[in-house]
Amino acid sequence: MSSVFAVDLGGTKTAVALVDAAGRVAERRKLPAQHTLDTSVAQIAGELRGRDVLGAGVIVPGIYNERTGSAWAPNLWGWDEVPLRERLSAAIQVPVTIDSDRAGYVLGEQWLGAARGFQDIVFVAVGTGIGVGVISEGRIVRGARGIAGSAGWMAVDPRWREEYAQAGSWEWEAAGPAVARRAGMESGEAVAAAARAGDARVLEALRLTAEYLAMGVANLISIFDPEMVVLGGGLMNAADLLLEPLRAGVPRWAQPVAAAHTRITLTALGDDAGLLGAARLALLAAAVKF
Repeated sequence: MSSVFAVDLGGTKTAVALVDAAGRVAERRKLPAQHTLDTSVAQIAGELRGRDVLGAGVIVPGIYNERTGSAWAPNLWGWDEVPLRERLSAAIQVPVTIDSDRAGYVLGEQWLGAARGFQDIVFVAVGTGIGVGVISEGRIVRGARGIAGSAGWMAVDPRWREEYAQAGSWEWEAAGPAVARRAGMESGEAVAAAARAGDARVLEALRLTAEYLAMGVANLISIFDPEMVVLGGGLMNAADLLLEPLRAGVPRWAQPVAAAHTRITLTALGDDAGLLGAARLALLAAAVKF
């Protein structure tokens, strides 16, 4: 018995895997997301049935309060906090460790990805929204209520828009939907294709999005003084169009010494960052216990 069960709960799918202590994935499956707490718990319990593992690691897309064991994941279970730790602990027969998906991303990348061996890391996930995982001096930064890393709410424009109240200023201006909105297109994929074809309007939309991304990354560098910023999420599928403008824009906004010493790079794990981070959570908990 040297493996753990990893669960990455998402708004559209749940990824599960059996992972050993070296990070090797023995089994993996993608399952449909469940949108009530009871069905989510039953799904995880069903996948674990009969398995001999050290423990289970679970990450959730939202806020997980380690002190209370409650989770807030509106894309899954609505706007109320739910007693996730209590329900999972009662339903499965192995120790369970839970955290936010932001924590999972940065932990996975530190364990097996681009940030292997680093102790001060910021992971920026840019997709439909923006979430940030932070490891500072080797410890995950969670905050008093598990909300740390909700960086989509950073203010990057003093001209207030009503939309900022729903998504946050940085997220509204820099996440995937912002690019499509500026370009007048339906999807990020269409935007990327048009930009690669040389469409001037779309290239300008990407330029402005990259500038907003640079502002937010610069703020994070100035606050946390990381060794590395790792960029992931769906929007980074257009990294060939965004990464260099983002890197070029950061020094204009960031604390200069911190900016000069921070490496900005892409995820090495892609979609597996969260799943491997969930496994790492379970392995670390098992090491402490056993």
